[in-house]
Amino acid sequence: MNPAESKVAICGAGTMGAQIAFHCALKGYTVTLYDIDTDQLDRADSLLHELMEKKLSKGKITQDEVDQAFARLKYETSLEETCSNASLIIEAIIEDLQAKKKLFSEISSYAPKEAILATNSSSIVSSKLASEVHDPSRLCNIHFFNPALVLPLVEVVKGDHTSENTVDRAVEFVESIDKTPVRLEKEIFGFITNRILAAIFDEAISLYENGIADFKQIDTAVKAGLNHPLGPFELLDLTGIDVNYGIKVLEAEDSGDPSKGPSQTLTRLYQEGRLGRKSGQGFYVYEKEK
Repeated sequence: MNPAESKVAICGAGTMGAQIAFHCALKGYTVTLYDIDTDQLDRADSLLHELMEKKLSKGKITQDEVDQAFARLKYETSLEETCSNASLIIEAIIEDLQAKKKLFSEISSYAPKEAILATNSSSIVSSKLASEVHDPSRLCNIHFFNPALVLPLVEVVKGDHTSENTVDRAVEFVESIDKTPVRLEKEIFGFITNRILAAIFDEAISLYENGIADFKQIDTAVKAGLNHPLGPFELLDLTGIDVNYGIKVLEAEDSGDPSKGPSQTLTRLYQEGRLGRKSGQGFYVYEKEK
């Protein structure tokens, strides 16, 4: 895909959607960021300005680059306006299958026939959305990692319904925004990176629940012994206890195996509202930023 000739639409202005949209704008694409909630679009705009101010203060980007990217980024509450001229449409809303199905049904009715349709989800594969799309051969997963402005990896996942041309074009797009694409030839829950990460989380929680070691000791072991920048419990807090709880619920549903569901510890923290950094407490307690 050529940034000068292609338009990108991002549906969902949460943290991921906003960062994916702005990264594409930084790389030269004309981008529309859609959300039904104008307040959410305002929050996305504030987040992006805050993130760019931090990059500017560290000399990681120039003011001209920031200004040009914001000039290429449009906020929109009309889904038809968002999709009607897009070459690529990426959905980045909540991890709820019914909500995604409804959205893709609407996207499909507005999108140009040649447009690629993609979900950013790592827990809902595109085959579960294919019934909502006219010509599902153009549908796939394009999974960015949080924070999308920083992490280079993007997983491109081919479903049985997805054409080779769609995957080739998706990989080409990822390369055009200076990200590193990894191509999966078939669908699997969690894809590559999150499956490996989930195994680490599961084992870390098992060690903790069985009294083998305190969670802080487990984090220390992983950082000092495996050279990971964060321990598993620090990472659970960073990504969100609620997010990880929800993923385990989806994994149990997807596999039909209740043992794949949330652990007792994740369930307890989730029910207590201890969601990690975002709530000020998860496994660790965090001081409020001044």
